[in-house]
Amino acid sequence: MYKTLSEAVDTALALKPLVANANHCEVVVAPVFTAIKTVADRLEGSNVHVAGQDCSTEGAEGAHTGEVAAFMLRDVGARYVIVGHSERRQFYAETDSMVNKKTLAALASGLTVIMCVGEILAEREQGIAEDVVADQLNGGLSGLTASDLDRIIIAYEPVWAIGTGRTATPEQAQEMHAFIRRVFAERHSTEAAAALRILYGGSVKPDNIAGLMSQPDIDGALVGGASLNAESFAQIVNYKK
Repeated sequence: MYKTLSEAVDTALALKPLVANANHCEVVVAPVFTAIKTVADRLEGSNVHVAGQDCSTEGAEGAHTGEVAAFMLRDVGARYVIVGHSERRQFYAETDSMVNKKTLAALASGLTVIMCVGEILAEREQGIAEDVVADQLNGGLSGLTASDLDRIIIAYEPVWAIGTGRTATPEQAQEMHAFIRRVFAERHSTEAAAALRILYGGSVKPDNIAGLMSQPDIDGALVGGASLNAESFAQIVNYKK
């Protein structure tokens, strides 16, 4: 929940030329709902795409005051949506079932889904981090068909490493990314798991992107605070292995 409309547009326009030659990756920004349309219009024709930060569980219009449907995001220029973000799970009581409904609604609307999974500190300390992440994956991906998988991206967020001063090492991140790929292979196929893009999200900054991206199962980054500044975000985008 950052930036007024004018601030969001200024940041997007500052980012646009800085990443214009980034043809090694997809670049996506996720402004607040009120800025999506304007930001998407100003980025049209560029290599920077737009995501919604969340969407409703409901796929059709209805009496759901305060909600924004996935097809409405698509209508104003978004091509991606984030679902199941750790803050939604922590502070707004989102369940795996809700994440699944949002995923299905978004896919039906033609959006690519960035589904977030990750454990809190207590779960890691109890040794159940993999169980938690597997449950989130299995719950969130329920009912998907093989044709849906091309529009699913997984983002692993170790909640204990976000804004806490603690950091996950590249090796810890890699361990969980490899586990996620194994779970995906068991659910679908080895080929689908190999093609799956898994992002790491946990205090990603210009000074740690190289270590993260050196890991074989980390395919990209879900960037938080460092994305609020065009220059720092561009440094992350422009990193190449």
